[in-house]
Amino acid sequence: MIHNFSKSPLSMRLLGSVAALALVATGATAAPQDESTTVIVTAQKREQRLQDVPIVVTTLSAKVLQDAGVRDLKDMQILTPGLTVTSTQNETVTTARIRGVGTVGDNPGLESSVGVVIDGVYRPRNGVSFEDLGEMDRVEILKGPQGTLFGKNTSAGVINVITKKPQFNFGVDGEATVGSYGQRGLAASVTGPIIEDVLAGRLYVAKRERDGYNNVRVASGPRTNLEDVTQNFTTIRGQLLAIPNEKMDVRIIADYSHRDEYCCTAVQLNAGPTTAIINALTAGQGLLSTPNPEDRVTFANRSTRQVIHDSGVAVEANYKLDSGATLTSVTGLRSWETTNAQDIDYTGADILYRNDTGEFGARFKTFSQELRLAGGNDKLNWLVGAFYVDEDLDRRDSYNYGSHYESYLGLLLSSGTNPTFVSSLTGLPVGQSFRVGEGARDRYEQSAESWALFTNNSLKLTDRFEVTLGLRYTNETKELKAQYFATDAGAACGLAAQRSALETGAWAGIPETSEPTLVGNMCLPWANFAFANRRTTQSMDDNDLSGTVKAQFHMNDNVMIYASLARGYKAGGFNFDRVQTGITANSSLAFDPETVESKEIGFKSNLFGKKLTLNATYFDQEFTDFQLNTFLGTAFTVETIPELTSKGVDIDFYWSTPIKGLSIQGGASYADTKYGTFTAAQLNTPANFPQLSLLPGATMSFAPEWTSSAAVTWSGMMAGLRTSANLTAKYTDEYNTGSDLLPKKVQEAFTLVNGRIAIGAPNRAWTLEVWGQNLTDEVYKQVAFNGPLQGSGFQSTVQTTGSHPGTFYNASLDSISYMTYLGAPKTVGMTLRVKY
Repeated sequence: MIHNFSKSPLSMRLLGSVAALALVATGATAAPQDESTTVIVTAQKREQRLQDVPIVVTTLSAKVLQDAGVRDLKDMQILTPGLTVTSTQNETVTTARIRGVGTVGDNPGLESSVGVVIDGVYRPRNGVSFEDLGEMDRVEILKGPQGTLFGKNTSAGVINVITKKPQFNFGVDGEATVGSYGQRGLAASVTGPIIEDVLAGRLYVAKRERDGYNNVRVASGPRTNLEDVTQNFTTIRGQLLAIPNEKMDVRIIADYSHRDEYCCTAVQLNAGPTTAIINALTAGQGLLSTPNPEDRVTFANRSTRQVIHDSGVAVEANYKLDSGATLTSVTGLRSWETTNAQDIDYTGADILYRNDTGEFGARFKTFSQELRLAGGNDKLNWLVGAFYVDEDLDRRDSYNYGSHYESYLGLLLSSGTNPTFVSSLTGLPVGQSFRVGEGARDRYEQSAESWALFTNNSLKLTDRFEVTLGLRYTNETKELKAQYFATDAGAACGLAAQRSALETGAWAGIPETSEPTLVGNMCLPWANFAFANRRTTQSMDDNDLSGTVKAQFHMNDNVMIYASLARGYKAGGFNFDRVQTGITANSSLAFDPETVESKEIGFKSNLFGKKLTLNATYFDQEFTDFQLNTFLGTAFTVETIPELTSKGVDIDFYWSTPIKGLSIQGGASYADTKYGTFTAAQLNTPANFPQLSLLPGATMSFAPEWTSSAAVTWSGMMAGLRTSANLTAKYTDEYNTGSDLLPKKVQEAFTLVNGRIAIGAPNRAWTLEVWGQNLTDEVYKQVAFNGPLQGSGFQSTVQTTGSHPGTFYNASLDSISYMTYLGAPKTVGMTLRVKY
């Protein structure tokens, strides 16, 4: 059973207390430290003290990120209450959620509710930004809708990553890492002047590898690789910083990453009713009869290889005008491509799969341009700007029949008695209805343009009272060309439907009431002849006005209170999957934009001589037409849920304790994130309501009520060596990991703990770190889902009694196969850093 380390935030606090007491007990002499709690952020596109910004911002410094072992977006969540990051079928399918709200990433047709911006350049999806972030200066996590700045609008928040700039002082850094699961990595950077005081450069290179977390059973293959969730990537990032005169600076960044890995198999949670059939086809090697998720045993007879290429160039230029205003230009040009393979059925049986030959993957090409003109004085800070992005998205999808598909389907439809039953329904020879390697080949090509005009202005009405007004007008245009193709033209489906209508052959002896079910299973999305050679071209054009109004009052030099109203927006789009309902040549694949109205009231404070920074905010967010991407067992569908609300409190703190060298930072987030009540008639596709019937009025998936985190850090001198220790922990309350909210998909409350101890030369010439991630070896679900083609948790008739009267859900049908993508296990290792 998947276990939990803790069910109370108190345990997380106790961990921090124990760490602090242990450090005090050493009697070590502390090194001098900067007692200032001043943190500079750019959450409003200008440098401000964090405590002066009327926005909920969690700021993570380079040191905090390094101490917690953060290298990518997923690592970041341990430091941020209210942030959850998960991956599913491959690591390009990554979803970030803030306050419980995010966009499931399996369908690239949906933009992200939580935006990611790296060095001023907006990344089109969360998965596109899942990479080694390299040398980071800081990360700013802005919670709530950002409807004015940061590229495209976002409805739930922004993760703003700022990497280190080139320096005019020469420096070299290097690191070597070894750890659990064969982890090994090398990284190096060099920075310094190219032309003294005019041009500086920085080059960062990293190579990291790791064996897999999951043990794969391949049955008869053809897969031979016995590990999964491996790591193998190379990253190069080069920068130039030019300061030709006192009025101008230009920063140019070019980066390239390549990944060639295996991800992601899923761990079996239970033995569903189809387990016996699968094992009969594989001599007992298809699934476990008594699975234990903690063993991390997975099944895949086909490859899960993922190959990712990511490259781009960013140019930021700032020019100070004679008037005192600054003109800023940020240009981004990026190319991202992934080719994936997948064992679709997640068993050792050869049922459905995708090859890594280019038939399954996606490609983004984006050009973005932002212009800002900003200025100000003691009373007014103003900003006007324009943003444009041109995005080309090409998605390829495929389904291939495996050697067991026909016999497995025959056994399912005949209650486990006749593996040749499909042949009797189609009239084709055994093995010819769904031939091995045949199947669906689809392609989606989307071109999108977005442009916006925006302004953000802050006016001090008095020395203590300031108001901010931000407005943004956005225009979105998208055009989709979709082409569906089947290498066998969906012949088995067509023959089954034809013979059913004529009641010939085996159909003559089948009750008429059973025929729709049989035809439906013969005509699953990838097999449906109605998609054969279907082509459709669709477009949409939308306009939106979003923005914010904020008021802040400095009660004194150390306490500021504020309130804000904001409207966020996320563009509509098209569903990049086979939707069975209403298949016609031009049936719409579109879904509506997502909007949010947000209210916040909070305070920011510096207490006890600025030794303690304490911030708290109450938020109330109401989403309209929330874009829910959900897996219905055979395909993903997008539904716009009429209402979603998220209410709660965010708390952040930083404490420079009386013990020299000892600091504690962290926070807590309470979020009550629930769907409004809705009926089938309010959905895009009313027929989808049975699988979504648990949602009305319920807490949203991936929305724990409580999350809290703390990082305890000590640094000082021991035996003439610079010494530091860090303990980082995050508590996450219980939440459901399935978009359909089936009870078996609940993840119990758990706590993750990372730790790091370092010793090194006083001048940092060398540092040796011993570290551990997930030290308590928590086994926790990222996402749980119904095993494809292995049953359904829902019935098709209305339930009149029980815990959900009036819905379609029946708890007695929970005994189906469930799978889950697990989070990373405990890892330990050592890192040697050198600096010159």
